[in-house]
Amino acid sequence: MKDSSPIFSIVIPVYNEEGILPSAVHDLVARLPRLNRTYELIIAENGSTDRTVELAGALCERYEQVSTFSASKPDYGLALREGIEKARGAYVICDEIDICDVDFYSRALEILEAGDARMVVGSKVMKGADDRRPFGRRAATHVLNGLLRIMLGFKGTDTHGLKAFHRESLLSVVSECIVNRDLFASEFVIRAERSGKGVVEIPVTLAEKRPPSIELSRRVPAVLKGLARLVAAIRLGI
Repeated sequence: MKDSSPIFSIVIPVYNEEGILPSAVHDLVARLPRLNRTYELIIAENGSTDRTVELAGALCERYEQVSTFSASKPDYGLALREGIEKARGAYVICDEIDICDVDFYSRALEILEAGDARMVVGSKVMKGADDRRPFGRRAATHVLNGLLRIMLGFKGTDTHGLKAFHRESLLSVVSECIVNRDLFASEFVIRAERSGKGVVEIPVTLAEKRPPSIELSRRVPAVLKGLARLVAAIRLGI
């Protein structure tokens, strides 16, 4: 990376995204100058078997703000975690390649820079949000967050998806997380909340730009296994 001190870092895990990766990054890079802040964009590749790695490399050659790496093993949560650890910005934004919500970036950075919170979560279900995804994905979000509230005392409305945070303040929380895959993002938010780091939610609008890269039915067993492990660990104070 040529820029040695970006104000914020964007970390986007990707898996088999050859169909959307180039257009999404081109569009995102075109819209980011309106934020008037230096940035880096980290593409955290996660075990892809298509041309994702090749295309990510080409994007790095085209844009000096873009870098990429492959996670140490195929695992969404691990890719996100390692991307956060590699980030150099004062603030980190965790995004998805099919979202790239620059309006969320702007609102979240204003909150963080004002010192009003250490983490901002983009909620798909709180008042004012507009979740336009198919019913099955909306229902899965409600079920997961309901389980998190019942089993872990989560006080918010959403954990998975858009989030932004003050990197220095939250790195210790990242290191405390014990689960990866889909539940890393949820554990990160819950541990930040439980540690009193100052977590706020803001509503977001979300529409599906392409079907999930991994079918929901294939993700459920791993999510339930991770949830059981997380509940046991937090109850034991781990």
